[in-house]
Amino acid sequence: MTVVLAWNNVRTNRMGFAASFAAVLLAVMLVGGSGMVVAGAGARDELNGVMGLLVLSAAVSGFVSVFVVAGMLSLHVLRQRRTWALLRSIGMTPRQVSRLITAEALVVAVLASAAGCVLAVPYATAMAAFMRMTGLAPTGVPVKVTMGPFILALVVGLAVTLLAARAAARKAVGVGPLEVLRESAAQRRLLPWPRAVSGGVALAGGFVLLFLVPQVNATAAVPTGLGATMALCVGASALGPVALRGMGWLLGAAAARLDPGAGMLARSSLVTQPRRAMAAASPVMLTVALACTFLFAVATTDAATGVTRTGPSAWAAPMLVGSAVAYTVISVLNATAMTMAERTEEIRLLRTLGTKPQQLTRMVCWETLTVTCAGTLLGTGIAAASLTALGKAATGQPWFAYSVPQYAGLVLVCAMSGLAGALASTRKARHGSLRPDD
Repeated sequence: MTVVLAWNNVRTNRMGFAASFAAVLLAVMLVGGSGMVVAGAGARDELNGVMGLLVLSAAVSGFVSVFVVAGMLSLHVLRQRRTWALLRSIGMTPRQVSRLITAEALVVAVLASAAGCVLAVPYATAMAAFMRMTGLAPTGVPVKVTMGPFILALVVGLAVTLLAARAAARKAVGVGPLEVLRESAAQRRLLPWPRAVSGGVALAGGFVLLFLVPQVNATAAVPTGLGATMALCVGASALGPVALRGMGWLLGAAAARLDPGAGMLARSSLVTQPRRAMAAASPVMLTVALACTFLFAVATTDAATGVTRTGPSAWAAPMLVGSAVAYTVISVLNATAMTMAERTEEIRLLRTLGTKPQQLTRMVCWETLTVTCAGTLLGTGIAAASLTALGKAATGQPWFAYSVPQYAGLVLVCAMSGLAGALASTRKARHGSLRPDD
């Protein structure tokens, strides 16, 4: 009965589940395709020189997939907290609501995983072709279709989705219906203790890895640095609401000065709902931190060894991390759209109070840009810490190579994706009828 109800909910609310479906599908495609390329390269002795980069690229893809899927499912479940509260108010027990949430996640995970496995083979073929074109693997990489990569991809698609849904379900059913339906938008608990503990442990692990980067041998330095970046991203995402409240106030103050009405509304929303804002800032932070660490670590290593990449070979590193970056950029758009869609009723209320659509548009833009800026600052700080440790390991000095155009382009893409998602998801509330059903 629960599975049937979950299937009907997914079928009748396709748009509501679209972001979660896309996140799981792309995660399975990335992990499965990367696994097939690594398996194929491992069968060729002449490709041993690029195996390290391929494994690092696959590890980045796997981490990004887990991070994004878990965050997207948690955000989706928590967005529906009013629905869960209503179900509880009409007699559903917390256990029944939790099972319904898990069943919905299972339906989405099965459908998306099946589609992702189908797309993994052409993705792996395209990745192998790019490696041959850039000269990273002149003899080509055979795409080896085996069960291992698909099993790993299904673990990400099914297991991670279900675990994220179960964790979010505990939060959703742990709050009483009357408390969830209260009118106040302020969050009473900024940082629950389990989140604070897990965030603190992740940050401590990241700092330990940063300390170890200059101590390990040259071969292990880059993987250790990437591991530090991943751990710091997890910790910053968990503890981010605390930082984002302060950053939202400071950055929002600049927006309020430039545009008093819309900027003040944007700042108030960020300060009142820092956890919601952090849900949109986390993909930006992840994109900037991982892309900069991977790209500039390769550039730093090349500079330390006197290697100059020109022509197609200059695109080797961006190509290897490009798929994961594209995935996180899509997650920026989805997360921003989901967080902004939650505010449609608030936007309609502001319109009834006399706020003009143009002011609301500027408010949405200011809030999105502020969140993007906060995520960029967090990601830049994490990447800078990891790259400084990597530079010290490679050259003995706290220095690293970087590219301003690549960095600026990355931030610009994140900002444009966030703005596109925010404006698209709030367009009807800003310009449409004041009645939600129209």
